[in-house]
Amino acid sequence: MSTPPLRVLFCIGINQNFFDLPAGGITAGHVWQAFVSMMDGIKALPGVDFIGDMDDDAHMVGPSEGWPWTCYLLADVDTQETVKAACNLFRTTPVGDGEVKLWRFAKVEARIGRALTVREDVELPG
Repeated sequence: MSTPPLRVLFCIGINQNFFDLPAGGITAGHVWQAFVSMMDGIKALPGVDFIGDMDDDAHMVGPSEGWPWTCYLLADVDTQETVKAACNLFRTTPVGDGEVKLWRFAKVEARIGRALTVREDVELPG
């Protein structure tokens, strides 16, 4: 019997350092390129089955200190070690010349659970 994958919601917050950047450099700049690279990196990790993502930047203005987060990535992941490797991409993805890493501008919290299904070990009423 194989172990079911972990359902993981990567909750991503953009912090004040991002908003302190010059206005013209945010979307086309090095931070955005690093962010795209990090997202592609998560999707490419062995053991990650990407389900979808959601961006809430149209309804949330300013930095994310916690819930609600700025954007989310949902995936089925094989192990907690793979989840840790995905989160580590925030620490290791270079921005621009590489002296600064992505975690200066964004943070992540991984929520780990399971797919919402009827469990076989629970007796339903009725």
